[in-house]
Amino acid sequence: MSKHHTPPSGLSVWLGLKDNVFTQQKTVRFGDASAVNSGRFYSILTVVVLLAAWGIASAMGMLESFYWPSVDATITRMSKLLSAGFRNVAFWDHIGISVFRVLAGVLLGALVGIPLGLAMGLSSVARGLFDPIVEFMRPIPPLALIPLIILWFGIDETAKIFLLFLASLFIMTIAARSGVNSVKITKVHAAYSLGASRTQILFHVILPNALPEIFTGLRTAMGVCWGTVVAAELVAADKGVGSMIMIAKNFLQTDTVVIGIFVIGLIGYTIELGMRYLERWLIPWQGKG
Repeated sequence: MSKHHTPPSGLSVWLGLKDNVFTQQKTVRFGDASAVNSGRFYSILTVVVLLAAWGIASAMGMLESFYWPSVDATITRMSKLLSAGFRNVAFWDHIGISVFRVLAGVLLGALVGIPLGLAMGLSSVARGLFDPIVEFMRPIPPLALIPLIILWFGIDETAKIFLLFLASLFIMTIAARSGVNSVKITKVHAAYSLGASRTQILFHVILPNALPEIFTGLRTAMGVCWGTVVAAELVAADKGVGSMIMIAKNFLQTDTVVIGIFVIGLIGYTIELGMRYLERWLIPWQGKG
């Protein structure tokens, strides 16, 4: 008699405790990244354990508010920020302007860096012209450019966005160039044998196969820009989560500093999740070849 296996519940699959329909068909587990489940159960467990440890340490009086606030103090400060804002600016305005600066910097970096990287991967002239500049600027931290950016653009919004633009530009350039280098030449030869033009090869062969590397660059650039936004908002900014953190630090408001750190982490993680779903939608074949 044949054995009838009960299909796993949707919740267990979503939590990553059971294989979904795709991973059930995998014969090789170790070494195949596409066979790895989401692991959401362990992610949730990690968050719960950390929050529980924070709550227990707060209840037992083990935390010094100067170094790390208690849960009660953090909740109280959060309610004040939501109701009264911070330094006459609404809390959501601080978040909104920081998100705008990061997204604007990454978007501008992608708009310039992706075509530049594609050109460097496809043209020896472009590679010769821009490779020294890209490789020279890539290891320089964006923070080192703040004095020059202030001299060039002053202290208005342009300076902050330009700093984030530089932080993402060279990451996107190298990611796009690596994407071109990862394209299998057999696919290009097959397209040429079918009569494809250079434009068709670019948009139907090279660009789709370079998208995984480009998305990796986008996710890396987003993380770097979130790490740079605090420094960008040091440039005479009176709005933004980074500005809020730095001002709160000067007044020893550790609870506000911690809230700002949490906000940056939560927004960055939310954007990362969105980019993962976008990547799966735009590149459904990744990891399945």
